[in-house]
Amino acid sequence: METLQGDQVTLVPVVAAHVADLRRIGETVAVRERWGEFGPEWPFDDPDLTCYSILLDGAVRGLVQYGEEADPDYRHAAIDIFVDPAVHGRGVGRDAIRTLARHLLHDLGHHRLVIDPAADNVAAIRCYEAVGFRRVGIMRDYERDADGSGWHDGLLLDLLAADLR
Repeated sequence: METLQGDQVTLVPVVAAHVADLRRIGETVAVRERWGEFGPEWPFDDPDLTCYSILLDGAVRGLVQYGEEADPDYRHAAIDIFVDPAVHGRGVGRDAIRTLARHLLHDLGHHRLVIDPAADNVAAIRCYEAVGFRRVGIMRDYERDADGSGWHDGLLLDLLAADLR
């Protein structure tokens, strides 16, 4: 994994020194209500994901990750992200998504990326659409609520290489 430089952010591979900050951000209401509780081995618990810490002015301000579908007939990557609410509204998420998308499309040769926020996560959807993601459709009862009490819809968005802004 390499370091990726955006306009504002630097994406660096997650290391143990980042975990305390990432967990602190994960405990904020805004992140916990979307991501739920992190397990004891998180963020090193899923070998199928590649995780980057989002650095802004040298400080850990979030996490962006991706997983890849390797089957050549369906090859694509799926992205997920959370950003410290203390820096919401400053373009940090948009820059992190755009930076990772460029890497996945241009360096790793993916032709398509997907992201699947909760359908009611208006701010996240606005961020992804600003980068060039397009709405594909609603996935009904797609994801368990963070508190485990029920299910909510997800919105599938995708981005083709030509769509990246």
